[in-house]
Amino acid sequence: MRYFLTFSYDGTAYHGWQRQPNALGVQEVLDGALTTLLRQPVATVGAGRTDAGVHASCMVAHFDADVADEAWLADKLNRLLPPDIAVSGVRRVRPEAHARFDAVRRTYHYHVYMRKDPFQRHFATRLFFRPDFDRMNEAAAWLCGVEDFTSFSKLHSDAKTNICHVSQAEWVDLGDGTWRFVISADRFLRGMVRAVVGTLFEVGRGRMDLGQFRSVVEARNRCAAGDSVPACALSLVEVAYPPEVYQV
Repeated sequence: MRYFLTFSYDGTAYHGWQRQPNALGVQEVLDGALTTLLRQPVATVGAGRTDAGVHASCMVAHFDADVADEAWLADKLNRLLPPDIAVSGVRRVRPEAHARFDAVRRTYHYHVYMRKDPFQRHFATRLFFRPDFDRMNEAAAWLCGVEDFTSFSKLHSDAKTNICHVSQAEWVDLGDGTWRFVISADRFLRGMVRAVVGTLFEVGRGRMDLGQFRSVVEARNRCAAGDSVPACALSLVEVAYPPEVYQV
């Protein structure tokens, strides 16, 4: 039987979600815990892969096994997993359901703050300048009509296509000098969100106007875009699926 596992993690100590040959990924820890509890080899397939240092408040992975009690498994996993990984649910799905390919929307948040705050430094980026968020929102809104995001993709990635469909991209004022960038799309490229945010900062600082921002996107050249921003402020917050996935 196939199950969807929903969980969260603090990515600080991990080299991203995916299992790595020479570094620790979240997937390796999760697979090990499942294998121990179910007493059979278990390999998860994630909804995507986050980069080193990126967090997730909602990540989904599927696995195949015989599970007698889903609530029992979730509870035992939380007892066995380290404090920086937490399982919120285990749910049976259709045998052909796929955590990655069946996802219809993913949403990321990127947090920034303006004043020194020791309680934000691990999950947000401090800015030593105040960008023009209105201008950045004008540029961000234009991304909803873009298809090719090559300019925001890591070089030499193994992606077969750089086509993505962004449905939301905006900066939200959370008050007290803290802002959140919200971006949703059907899929994301490696390093895409961090490159988008870094390029939007160029707009917000007046170093790039809206026309130049569009030219960067249309160039389909990563070297034309801005620098990638730090990973610690980025979190995957939602992975959405059509209802039929759960119709067992």
